[in-house]
Amino acid sequence: MDVIELRSDNAAGVAPEIVEAIAAANTGTAIAYGADDLTERLHDVVREVFEHDGARVFPVTSGTAANALALSAIVPPWGAVLCHETAHILNSEGGATSLLGGGAVMRGVAGDDFLMSPDSLRRALDSVGWGDPHYSQPTALSFTQPTDRGTIYSVDQIAALTEIARERGMRSHLDGARLANALVSLGCTPAEMTWKAGIDVVSLGATKNGGLSAEAIVVFDDHASDELVYRTKRSGHVTSKMRYQSAQLIAYLTDDLWRRLATNSNDRMRELAAGLAEIDGVELLNRPDVNMLFVRLADEHIDRLEAAGLLFYRMGPGVIRLVTNWSTTPGEIERALTAFRS
Repeated sequence: MDVIELRSDNAAGVAPEIVEAIAAANTGTAIAYGADDLTERLHDVVREVFEHDGARVFPVTSGTAANALALSAIVPPWGAVLCHETAHILNSEGGATSLLGGGAVMRGVAGDDFLMSPDSLRRALDSVGWGDPHYSQPTALSFTQPTDRGTIYSVDQIAALTEIARERGMRSHLDGARLANALVSLGCTPAEMTWKAGIDVVSLGATKNGGLSAEAIVVFDDHASDELVYRTKRSGHVTSKMRYQSAQLIAYLTDDLWRRLATNSNDRMRELAAGLAEIDGVELLNRPDVNMLFVRLADEHIDRLEAAGLLFYRMGPGVIRLVTNWSTTPGEIERALTAFRS
């Protein structure tokens, strides 16, 4: 049976351009631990793409490491990270931020559409015992962009929230595991979504969008950069053969590859969501701003979809999650819709 992969963009293969970049890097020798020419070039590529002459980039091996290390560089052990109550760092990373942050805690903030709002953030900040050592002191704001429920913050929403945080002396982090999908959906530039909107540190995802084994921390704050020189090494994320990670990230960011791959993911989800909206008995639970959709339907129908070769995650009774990826084809979407219609 030919299956249709809708479980996760992590389940997809590696984009050919990324494979070619790894092969091209696999010639000769290179000095270890990030002192190679490719990693040096990666800094220049990141500065050009993000339009920031002082940006620094730290390749790491996982998105969890990128988030936890990025936040550890801007949050003291007695600090707190504020994020939406559904944020990935709060619910899906096993407390990695607390571990690498020396005990820093995370607090969930409510908000409709799985997004923090100015009012909910202000209420959370007003509830803190500022200056009281009995309370963890909020020092960072973190966005999951897009959220784990498929919605996205607009640039204006990010800017409004970071301004509130900055009034309290806080810095801001963006978990961009699917950053390219959000950029394509909003039609904005990386600079507009990040440092121009008040973001200090970005977790730059690539694995979910065609990469093999490369994530990165992009930093616009000199103090955080200086901290990460030591924090990445101490946590075991300065790899000896970093040139292969850097080669992936260079290819990913060159000639808009990351946007082209994400465009396919988003377009296929738009086709899938439009088709599902016309089928009786299928309820869409979120606005599919990017490549992720949550659907409610009868459990017996879910069983039949699995038997028909659709791969997806069950999120609870009567609810499934569907995720398209850079390699999903229009033909696969039509086959999936045929299975739902039947």
